[in-house]
Amino acid sequence: MQYRRVAQLRTVEELRTYIDSLGIHLEFDPDVQSGPSSPLAQPTHVHNLRIGNRFAILPMEGWDAAPDGQPTDLVKRRWERFGQSGAKLIWGCEAVAVRHDGRANPNQLVINTDTAENIAVLRSALVNTHKEHYGGTDDLVVGLQLTHSGRFARPNDKYQLESKILYHHPLLDDKYKLPSHTPLLTDDEIAALIEDFVKAAVLAQQAGFQFVDIKHCHGYLGHEFLSARQRDGRYGGSFENRTRFLREIVAGIRDKAPGLHIGVRLSAFDLIPFRPNLNGIGEAETWNVGSYDYTFGGDSTGTGIDLTEPRAFLDLLLALDVRMVCITGGSPYYNPHIQRPALFPPSDGYLPPEDPLAGVARQIDVVAQLKQHRPELLFVGSGYSYLQDWLPNVAQYEVRRQHTDLVGIGRMVLTYPDMVHDVLTGNLLQRKRICRTFSDCTTAPRHGMVSGCYPLDNFYKARPEAKALTQLKKEQKISSPDADVETLSTE
Repeated sequence: MQYRRVAQLRTVEELRTYIDSLGIHLEFDPDVQSGPSSPLAQPTHVHNLRIGNRFAILPMEGWDAAPDGQPTDLVKRRWERFGQSGAKLIWGCEAVAVRHDGRANPNQLVINTDTAENIAVLRSALVNTHKEHYGGTDDLVVGLQLTHSGRFARPNDKYQLESKILYHHPLLDDKYKLPSHTPLLTDDEIAALIEDFVKAAVLAQQAGFQFVDIKHCHGYLGHEFLSARQRDGRYGGSFENRTRFLREIVAGIRDKAPGLHIGVRLSAFDLIPFRPNLNGIGEAETWNVGSYDYTFGGDSTGTGIDLTEPRAFLDLLLALDVRMVCITGGSPYYNPHIQRPALFPPSDGYLPPEDPLAGVARQIDVVAQLKQHRPELLFVGSGYSYLQDWLPNVAQYEVRRQHTDLVGIGRMVLTYPDMVHDVLTGNLLQRKRICRTFSDCTTAPRHGMVSGCYPLDNFYKARPEAKALTQLKKEQKISSPDADVETLSTE
């Protein structure tokens, strides 16, 4: 694999030539405008909310809350950096479990009557930081992402799954060694979980959040509902049944938390799980037993995309007056190259089977198609961080062409939260702070450490986990980001 690093593509001509050589469709503006007239500086509206520019911060969890689900200083630091960014939409802040057994790790935030007050303090810290840097906050919109991790729940031990599943998946059950006798969530248990989502939404509204995101992405429980064709009962089989979970949560929120807006982060497409081949490169799992019927937004082969049902899902959102949707794809667990394009994989991943720019282009194209289908909805796009120095150019093009309403920034905010501010004000980008997708922010938590940008953020470089992570990567013969940073940062 001879993929060129984005940081080496220093001119418009080099970038265009390389994109063309890949045979992908990825457009960008050669020049980025700044100031109040910039396309990325224009406000937009949804419901009665004014969003002051076209940047959103995507949910970024740090595996660093307290065991009881309370925030810590590390969580507070990250949320303050969200406020510092200058982005005017904070999409969900981070994944917050609605109850203990839904935690993806024992250090995930939980919202309940014991933690809600301190989560409100977090939101205030974010808003106050934004106000200190940018003045008013009337055009700042902050939401909270509510989740249950379902198949990927690890509420008590970082290394021990305690899966809550809707159906038995022939590939994922085997991949994660899930016993065949593992019980499915019953319809009554699902009904109780829906009540927990509604209770969490009420607490979020009381804490000052303007909307909640009912998470339907990345293989977690909300996403699994959408592919539960093999499930019997009220919550499986037909499209109507597979979306009942969402519809009943929305109805409960409308009843118990009137005035609270609702969004959905959606994996709008999915592929079959991937695995590393003998050379460590990702390849699709073998499937030769007929139609692959375990994706949402995938075709019957498991390796293609079909947006028929995602379009129907958007129709449903509009009918429910859920006007905010953040589009992503796949899962970080079983096909991360389509969800989080990166040149350097995390320790439990695989080398990319395609140039990561192809993964970026795929996500951008899906958002554009869905925006064309339902222009009435407010869309946030994902997958932009791998563009690195060229993120503003592609972002401006996509917003200017109305292919998306806002551009979401995820990993980039860990090391360079004020990139948004620099783009909007015309400051030169600080190349040594640009995320190069080394994946340490994922490798660390996969091995029980808190997440952070260990290669580029001096705060995390100074933590004891940094040395442990470096040693781990040496032992596992993972490419050293430090050497790569040195190379890529040479001006």
